[in-house]
Amino acid sequence: MTHACRDAKEALLNDAELQSVPIVVPSRGSKLLGATLKTELTQQEVQQTLVDGFFPQVAVNEHPVQRARGALTQMGLPYAQDAAITRHIAAFLSRQSSAADNAFAGMPGMEAPAEFIKPTALLFNGGVLKSKLLSDRLFNTINAWLETANTDKAKMLSGLDLDLAVASGAAYYGSVRRGQGVRIRGGIASSYYIGIESAMPAIPGMAPPMEALCVAPFGMEEGSSVQVPSQEFGLVIGQPVHFQFFGSTTRREDEAGVHLDYWKPEELEELPEIQVTLPVSEGRSIGDVVPVTLSSRVTELGTLYLEAIAADNGQKWHVEFDVREDV
Repeated sequence: MTHACRDAKEALLNDAELQSVPIVVPSRGSKLLGATLKTELTQQEVQQTLVDGFFPQVAVNEHPVQRARGALTQMGLPYAQDAAITRHIAAFLSRQSSAADNAFAGMPGMEAPAEFIKPTALLFNGGVLKSKLLSDRLFNTINAWLETANTDKAKMLSGLDLDLAVASGAAYYGSVRRGQGVRIRGGIASSYYIGIESAMPAIPGMAPPMEALCVAPFGMEEGSSVQVPSQEFGLVIGQPVHFQFFGSTTRREDEAGVHLDYWKPEELEELPEIQVTLPVSEGRSIGDVVPVTLSSRVTELGTLYLEAIAADNGQKWHVEFDVREDV
């Protein structure tokens, strides 16, 4: 049934003139033909559920809807609360406008708009956009934003097979590593911070405030490392602990070691935490708090490798965080 529904969905998305596709589910047992279940998936259902559900025509100031979350939730991936992809794109373009203002400041003819970044070209990637219904909806929605802002429409760039785009890029990157081809250096697309629990007396009903330390600045290139200049921190070993990470696509000027005790809600986005139990070495005990300094490295695979170095004997502990899942 799953495969039949998938095939029907893809057929309807690839052919706007097709009105419906039958779905046949054979039954179990000897009465195979008599008990066969049959229904159909219609073009209207696909339009309403997939096109209008995931790619609604919205204004550029309509951003993802954030609903109040339950106090208890199942552990798992931090799925988006709003399924509308166009709202997420609108929020991204609006959020980046202030960052572009800073990047282009003082450059003639490069003044960024105050409302949202206005793209001049679009390059699609991913098999879902093989459907002309979906690619046209996304293309037309973004151009409607540009038209409302009295800006020239974006042009469509042609690319490779959308099903093979990621594989082609990986193969080309492998050739570049062997010295064949041109490597485009872009670096990580966000600044990354680790949460630091403030030292303060216990107050009933109040958790210690969280501060943020920049451990990987925006644009840090794969294969590079940086010492995080800051004070020493206490690292708990031998007990389950959690590392809290934040990302920002707007604070592009922060260098490694920048310590934040306050930020606007839209500046930092909380990322999934990592829970680990750091090993206990000889001469230390479970629950010891070890004074450490920090260093970070971004690997070629897009992993942020955060290292804590003991101040007394140089012993090292590390935590890895995938910085590409958040892009």
